[in-house]
Amino acid sequence: MAWDSIPELVLTAADRFGDAEAIVDGPVRLSFAELADRVRVAAGAFGSAGIEQGDRVAIWAPNSAEWIIAAFGLLTAGGVLVPINTRFKAEEAADIIGRSGAKAVLVQQGFLGQDYPAPPGVPVLDLKSGFLASGSPLVRAVSGDDVADVIFTSGTTGRPKGVMMTHAQNLKWTADWCDTVGLVEGDRYLIVNPFFHMFGYKAGCITSLMRGATILPVPAFDVGQVLELVEREQVTVLPGPPTLYHSLLSAEADRDLSTLRLAVTGSADIPVELIRRVSTELPFQAIFTGYGLTEAGTVTLSRAGDSFEDIATTVGTPCPGYEVRIADDSEVLVRGLGVMRGYLDDPAATAEAIDAQGWLHTGDLGSLDDGGRLRILGRKKDMFIVGGFNAYPAEIEGYLLQHPDVAQAAVIGVPDERLGQVGKAFVVRKGPVSADELIAWSRDRMAGFKAPRYVDFLDELPLNATGKVMKDQLR
Repeated sequence: MAWDSIPELVLTAADRFGDAEAIVDGPVRLSFAELADRVRVAAGAFGSAGIEQGDRVAIWAPNSAEWIIAAFGLLTAGGVLVPINTRFKAEEAADIIGRSGAKAVLVQQGFLGQDYPAPPGVPVLDLKSGFLASGSPLVRAVSGDDVADVIFTSGTTGRPKGVMMTHAQNLKWTADWCDTVGLVEGDRYLIVNPFFHMFGYKAGCITSLMRGATILPVPAFDVGQVLELVEREQVTVLPGPPTLYHSLLSAEADRDLSTLRLAVTGSADIPVELIRRVSTELPFQAIFTGYGLTEAGTVTLSRAGDSFEDIATTVGTPCPGYEVRIADDSEVLVRGLGVMRGYLDDPAATAEAIDAQGWLHTGDLGSLDDGGRLRILGRKKDMFIVGGFNAYPAEIEGYLLQHPDVAQAAVIGVPDERLGQVGKAFVVRKGPVSADELIAWSRDRMAGFKAPRYVDFLDELPLNATGKVMKDQLR
């Protein structure tokens, strides 16, 4: 079935799935029919608050039933969603609220121990205050070509940029995601990935409304809570970053996890051993890895039947409607239906990112194997040159993760008087190994220019809210 807009998808879910559970969030249990009713009322609340067609509204709050109602209510009122990273401090959020031109901000006061201050001239509404239930039902006409959301990039490599994507784009790539990974009616989807990120919102909330899966939002990752929810709510679908599965494997808990069937992850540095353990020690029937970015949606996914090594070392083959090629400098280029309309109010950055032939220059380095599978080698900005040789951190990290005493690793280039740059590894240990031992071990297994010259041991790597290592902090 095809829909013209996200509101049409959400509202027709009432007819398609009726009294089946759409959302389970603590004591809140909503059917698809009840969710549709609440979305219409929330749309009316936005309309009464002066939100017009095309107006942007920010949501700066954790995963919750109210977040979902607010987001879909806003879209149903013809507005444009601007999700904001809950890890941001007030100054960072104010920058995005200001540049997005948001007419209002919805927050959840007290989350992560902080209150969200009001930016000058922009009304701040508490998601839990009753605002969403204050309107009369409203549905405005929305086109597939209308911009649905402006999601700002993570900002770990510079000032965040607002990525514009339309209703039709979101609906097409998320439908293909559902088909590839096998999300089906009746699935119970525990969403650990934050809603401010495309993985949580689009490959989570939108896909669930598309296929009739129950959404179980998790506001902040806690392995004990996740294990309890999986058992109590009979969760079947649990995507997340590799760190999620590390935590599940290491958690000492006597929980019944037998309902888990579908895992989806993505990263440049997944050890083959992790995929093997997830497959053999946890009850998942299918494990997928993929490559996606805010500017293009999910571009590649692994396929059923791929080997442990394929799943761990590549991010699969292009999804329907996408082309992937590797430029002469090894940068990954992407073209297709999901490539953004552009960066908000930044034509120069848009022109720099998307060339005249429509290829998006991702900033990632990669290669394609004989089967057309994409392997991510790292970020273009992260590559460093050792005595004239290109060194790719993701490749070096992959080697380090093969050491039995290494749990996590991140590599950066640091200045060197003789060679220009050399590698420095930041390692989280799971066993007794010294820096000298790890350096010697590395030299036995990789070319001399790749082997790290320095090793620092940390209790944990600095991660952003989506599980990516923030290498700017390591530098």
